Amino acid sequence: MDVTLDPQARTFIEVAEVWVPQEGRLVHAQGSYGALDGFAEASARESFAKGEGLPGKAWAEARPVVLKAFDGSYFKRAEAAKEAGLTAAVAIPVFAGAELKAVLVVLCADDAERIGAIEVWAETDGLLMLEDGYFGAAKHFEWVSQHTHFPIGQGLPGGVWAARTPMLMRDLGSGYRFVRAESAGKAGLTTGLGLPVPVPGSKTYVLTLLSARGTPLARRFEIWDARSARVGKTGAALLVDGTCARDGRLWDADNPRRAAAWEGPIGTVLGNGLPLVLAGNPAQTAGYDSLVALPIHQAGELAFVIAWYC
Repeated sequence: MDVTLDPQARTFIEVAEVWVPQEGRLVHAQGSYGALDGFAEASARESFAKGEGLPGKAWAEARPVVLKAFDGSYFKRAEAAKEAGLTAAVAIPVFAGAELKAVLVVLCADDAERIGAIEVWAETDGLLMLEDGYFGAAKHFEWVSQHTHFPIGQGLPGGVWAARTPMLMRDLGSGYRFVRAESAGKAGLTTGLGLPVPVPGSKTYVLTLLSARGTPLARRFEIWDARSARVGKTGAALLVDGTCARDGRLWDADNPRRAAAWEGPIGTVLGNGLPLVLAGNPAQTAGYDSLVALPIHQAGELAFVIAWYC
């Protein structure tokens, strides 16, 4: 078993939902809400114009958006979120060139023990700087991150920037490749997933998801490579990295798993190019409660699919 993940611990992310454009608005497509039925019902009734609410802001500004407090903000479901105990959210737009395909929103709860990080890094003057992030109770790590910058190729954000590919890092507290290893170790952060967020224009964004053993961001992570240079014009994808609390290392470099378009959850994302959130079907979600699969479109094709399971 991979010791950096805990199959029993509660996860850092409480809710995941997908919003898709329809007749000039973003409408609710799917969601995983656990026992938060009231918030699920409020979400199913909602829709957003461009620039409206958190999903609409990510659409209008063409960038990932972090919202760390709902009271008095532009968050439209603030009352329902408060009743559900939700305190922060991150909206991740999925663009294929200039076309918005969808917005993935993840929501978190806050307490004294909830440790993890969802970070948005943006390029400024040749360096990646922390634009915003949600860190739960990891306050010192948040401070260190706010005072850290990455040239291309350095650390997890810089590595993603240089390679233009998702990356999975283990043992953050002791790994020499993770620049903030000392503070990550003190915070209990263990596993890091970094991914490029392509948007219209020349701005570079990198999203990093950092998971702690006590409150893991997810219990299973997968990176699927769908680039035609890797798999040809088949519409398929190969599992190129992954780790799981139950199964440990997931990939075999000599005999990688393959996903075909429209077969299973990953194949659904390959087929339609949209994010996918599944819940309540363990046969489809590797025995876990839920699955989030996020496509990354680059250079006119669906290049990668990132999946995490809670």
